[in-house]
Amino acid sequence: MGTSMHFGASKELILFARKLRLNMTQAEKVLWRHIQKKSLGHKFRNQHAIYKYVVDFYCHELMLFIEVDGSIHTLTEIALNDKDREYNLLSLGLHIIRFTNDEIFNNIDKVLGDIKQRIATIENLKSPLGDLGAKG
Repeated sequence: MGTSMHFGASKELILFARKLRLNMTQAEKVLWRHIQKKSLGHKFRNQHAIYKYVVDFYCHELMLFIEVDGSIHTLTEIALNDKDREYNLLSLGLHIIRFTNDEIFNNIDKVLGDIKQRIATIENLKSPLGDLGAKG
């Protein structure tokens, strides 16, 4: 199956992502309340299947995915797996921004500001003039 939005993700992975939407972590739920319904000017999807992974949040228009990491991501094996996963997704031309649960719980305004800044950077890269467009 897999449309261009899913980068060849299997039907099974897409169905698995659908199930994950029902079991988001508390941190994911908090962030989702702030980014859903185009509140940042772009549509984000939660628990979205891409290639052979499920990312926490994805904006296809910007090709940006957001990952929310709990404390398990500090374990060496998980961190190495995250790096491999990130490398594979970046090789598809995607952009990433990553936050910890603590950042979301303790400083959601900074998290949202960082996302907005990343969106502006990506939009500038997509502009025909790139950085020149901002100066002109």
